[in-house]
Amino acid sequence: MRALACMAKGGAMMSGLSVGCDAHKHYSQVEVQDCGGQVLRQIRIRHAPGLIQSFFSALPKGTPVALESVGNWYWIADEIEASGCQPLLTNPAKAKLLMGHVNKTDKLDANGLATLLRLGSLPSVWLPPAALRDQRELPRTRMALCAWRTSIKNRIQSILSKYALVPEEGLKVFSQHGRQWLQGAVQKLPPETSRCASQQLELLDELSTQIATMEDRIRSQIALTPTMQLLKTMPGVGDILAIVIEREVGTIDRFPSPAQFASYSGTTPRVSSSGGKSRYGRMRTESNQYLKWAFIEAANAVSAHHAQSGWSTRHCAKLYVRIRGRKGSSVAIGAVARHLAQSAFWVLKRKEPYKEPVSPKQS
Repeated sequence: MRALACMAKGGAMMSGLSVGCDAHKHYSQVEVQDCGGQVLRQIRIRHAPGLIQSFFSALPKGTPVALESVGNWYWIADEIEASGCQPLLTNPAKAKLLMGHVNKTDKLDANGLATLLRLGSLPSVWLPPAALRDQRELPRTRMALCAWRTSIKNRIQSILSKYALVPEEGLKVFSQHGRQWLQGAVQKLPPETSRCASQQLELLDELSTQIATMEDRIRSQIALTPTMQLLKTMPGVGDILAIVIEREVGTIDRFPSPAQFASYSGTTPRVSSSGGKSRYGRMRTESNQYLKWAFIEAANAVSAHHAQSGWSTRHCAKLYVRIRGRKGSSVAIGAVARHLAQSAFWVLKRKEPYKEPVSPKQS
């Protein structure tokens, strides 16, 4: 620690340190470099409360630390911030490409992060404040519960299909009216299959109760801001989706264009173009999955209500109908989600309510 103490005293060197932190499940490999790239310290820090903070407290206040965005980075970032240093969350895939290492070791990774930071080429990503990180767990947990509920619904419908138990056209199986039909259909199943389906229905009801409780908690803990109220003017966006979008975006100034924001939100398709031919694939997976879910949920609301009065004349509904006629419902929902993501960019950027696009013929 003598070298670190000397660094803390050397005023000329205080802003010249670069630190790389390669975090793992049980430990972090750390490397400290000076402004010339000389390695001043390499150390493996065991993951235990206080050890990360203790090490970084010996460094000058404000020292930048390149931290790889692995699954357990929350508490590491908290301890780095508590020590007075500045954690910089790093995109691991882009950092790996920029490092260009043939071999892979913890020391090489820590060295690569510190070097990229020193050269000013670190592919950093936005690090939300600690309070916001905590609040985002509420809508994210609701999203996980909804995914489980959907999985159970799909499994129940699969069981019914095995025995040709299909509801009449237009009847929604999990609606209040459809639930009566569903209870009767379950009784027609073979004994053990019926028992399994009944247990899944009980689990479905419990999950629905938990989701409703979580939504009440979200509304009580996260007040609807003026920004969220603006987001609610978009088609298919209510209280919960507005909260998800606002909490996940943080600040829209991070994105230079609506196209980049739509890509970050995972609503743009993969493109393969060669020899004058272009092929569009599925939507990107390298994205913010929570924003992607929010915009797809809003697009699903558009698809469910597109034919109703008050919806059929809206741009989103017309877009859904037009794309569905040529490429099917899934692609149409993706197109609507992309439109909503780009619209959200302008709503947040201009701080104005959503406006229906005007076609060139109408302008």
